[in-house]
Amino acid sequence: MMKEEYIGSDFDDFLEEEGVLADAEALAIKRVIAYQITQIMVEQNITKTAMARKMNTSRAALNRLLDPNNKSVTLLTLERASTVLGKKLQIELA
Repeated sequence: MMKEEYIGSDFDDFLEEEGVLADAEALAIKRVIAYQITQIMVEQNITKTAMARKMNTSRAALNRLLDPNNKSVTLLTLERASTVLGKKLQIELA
């Protein structure tokens, strides 16, 4: 029986070689955050209008936060959203 050897690199290596790894990771993180915030809003029965008002921001700014394809989000906006939802924002370097 012939042993197959691993040939090539993994997908992260490919993305890094193409110069898009950081963007891909940022987009993945943003999609998770947008999903989590949306799910908590649904669980707590909070509308977008009410959420924006409680965050002291515009509905358009909240829509940007909840848009999984928009990577632009500030820590202040994330902190406001987490506070309104009764959650603690945790950011770590791994």
